[in-house]
Parts: sequence; structure tokens; C-alpha cells
Amino acid sequence: MNYETRAIGNEEVLSLPGGPGRSRWRLFAIVGAVIVLLLVGGYLIFGRSSPPAAKPTEQLPLVSVVIPGRSSVARTISATGSLAARRDMPVGVSGEGGIVTRVLVEPGQWVEKGQVLARVDRSVQTQTAASLAAQIKVAQADATLAQSQLDRAKQLVSRGFISRSDIDTKTATRDAAAARVKVAEAQLSQQQASNGRLDIRAPAAGLVLTRNVEAGQVVSAGSGVLFRMAENGQLELRAQVSEADLRGLHVGSQAKVTPVGGSDVFTGEVWQVSPVIDPQSRQGIARIALPYSPLLRPGGFAAATIVAGTTDVPQLPNASIQSDEKGNYVYVVGPDDKATRRAITVGEVSDKGVAIASGLNGTERVVLTAGAFLTPGQKVNPALVTADAANKR
Repeated sequence: MNYETRAIGNEEVLSLPGGPGRSRWRLFAIVGAVIVLLLVGGYLIFGRSSPPAAKPTEQLPLVSVVIPGRSSVARTISATGSLAARRDMPVGVSGEGGIVTRVLVEPGQWVEKGQVLARVDRSVQTQTAASLAAQIKVAQADATLAQSQLDRAKQLVSRGFISRSDIDTKTATRDAAAARVKVAEAQLSQQQASNGRLDIRAPAAGLVLTRNVEAGQVVSAGSGVLFRMAENGQLELRAQVSEADLRGLHVGSQAKVTPVGGSDVFTGEVWQVSPVIDPQSRQGIARIALPYSPLLRPGGFAAATIVAGTTDVPQLPNASIQSDEKGNYVYVVGPDDKATRRAITVGEVSDKGVAIASGLNGTERVVLTAGAFLTPGQKVNPALVTADAANKR
């Protein structure tokens, strides 16, 4: 490129070819282009307005809810008590007593009605019975002689050898002799019956529970109870039931009985409900009949669950129920999808869930599992779950 130099005053100035005017406009054009580029870049970077931010969407918690409805729930009563014989039979001496020569049974044995439990010495009573039997023969002989004398006298009365008064006397003698025979026979029967009562016998068929006599022991009517028996082996639980629960019980109510210390469960039935309440404990007795089992020992302790009827109430899974110092409650989702606290009273607990005695009518949408994370009035996104699916949780 060619340049030319001009002298301005004492200095030399470098100038572009084409003249000073052309060079100046070219410089202005370059500076203007740079400014335009800067303005465009600034506009692109800072000048473009941002689009308005979208309003954030409200995030509602998703909760599972169930409409429990109403179902039939068995009302149960828990009680405890002692096992005993349903009919406890004390057995003692019924006769005059004596020395026990042999005891024939042990506790736990079954016996029949009239079976001998223990024998008492009867040597003296046997001799007495033999004496009475001999007296019968003497009386019979006297009666036979009196009858013969009467017969002969009747043959002689027609000949005049015997008067009518003698006939009457002999007739009376004959009748007295016959009466003495009957007295002797009655005395023998009485002695034999007394001898039979010497042995201690079972008054009815059943199970021997206790034995309080040994061979060689002298027993009498004042010796007390020698054996205790359970009639027909039938047992019972005498359950202590509170005054409030006793009102719902009735004869025929089914019960499950579990002896303490074991896992075996026995099915029984309430056969008697106490007509009175103990004024001290405010409890009554429900007597539950049980079949015989060697695992049921009279005097032992047992627990019972008695079915006292059924009622139609809502049922919920245990996870739905919350509790605090104010009591038990659940969260109910209203038509506006807001969770509200509802106080409840729980009833029977079973494998199917917890019965709600009061607080719900069964048509509400009840929160299943997220109740612990909710607050009253909080809006939620409810997802309905069927009652069957809720009970499987």
C-alpha cells in the first residue's frame, strides 16, 4: 500500500491514499460498525426480556383411603378363674364305720355308681348277722309248733274236749309266733343293710379327684370327707366377670378356655350366670362347662374368651388408628379433600381388624396409613382402596 507524507508546520503527517476526506469517512465507518456490533450484542445478551415464570403447581400428598362400611363383629369378654368339678361330690362314711382294711382306688381313676372305694372291717357285724339269722329259724320253729297245736285243737273242739277260748288262745299264740318270725327277718335285713354301708362306695359314676384315707385308719360318721369326686368327670371354669360384662352374658354363650402354662385351647359353654354380684369386688361368676381332659386340673388357673353376642360396627386396620393424650382418633377426608381429625372408641380386636365402637358410621373416607404425617385441615389427594384390600394390609 502506498502512503504519502505531508508536512504540516514542522511535522510530517502520514495520510492514506485518496485524500484526507476519504480516510476520515472510512475511520468513521469502522467506528460506527463496532458500535453497532456492541449494541446488537448487548441487546442479545441483556436486552431480550425473559418469559414470565410459570406459577408453580401445588404438590398434594397422595393418601390411601377406605370406606369401611359395617360388618358383624363378635362381642367377646375376657375373664380368668379357677377350674373345678362341675358337680363336686364329697364321699364319707355312711354307716357306723370301723377300721379300714383296704383302699381300692386312687385319684384320677374312673369309677362306676356303687363301686367300692374302700373296705371297712366287718367281722363283728358278720357275727351279729349270723345270730339274727339263727333267731329267724327259732322263730319259724315256734311258729310251726303253734300252727300244729292250733290244728289239733280245732279237731278236738267238735268232740267237746277243747273249749272255744282255748282255740282263741292257740290262735293268738300262732299269730305271735309268725310275727316274731317277721321281726327276726327284719332285724337280719337291717343288719345286712348296715353291713353293706360299712364299705365306702361311689354315689355316682365319675372321676376320683382326692383320697384322704389309708388302710388301718379308724373311720366313723364324724371322720369327714374321705374321697372327692367329679360327677361324670365334668369340669368347669368359674370365671370372674365384671359387673358390666356380666349383663351381656347368657346361658349357652360359647367360650374358649386356655389353662395357665399351656397353649391348648378347650371349647366350653356357659351353663350358669351368677345371679348376684360380690359387693366387694363388683364381680360375678360365669360357670363354663368343659369336657373332661387330663390337661384340665381342678384348682388350676385358666383364662377364657367368651362370645357374648354380635354387633354391626365399622372395622379398620390397626394402622389406621392413631392415639395421643386425648385418646384414639383417625383422619377422615371430607368432600373438599381436606383431612379432619375424628375421635373414636375402639372395640374388639380380631384378625379382621379393630372394631370401632363409636365415632364412625362406616360411610366416611378414612385415611389408612398416612395419618401420622397429616395435620388437621391439610388438603390431600385421596386414593380409594377397597375394604377387602385394606383388611389384607
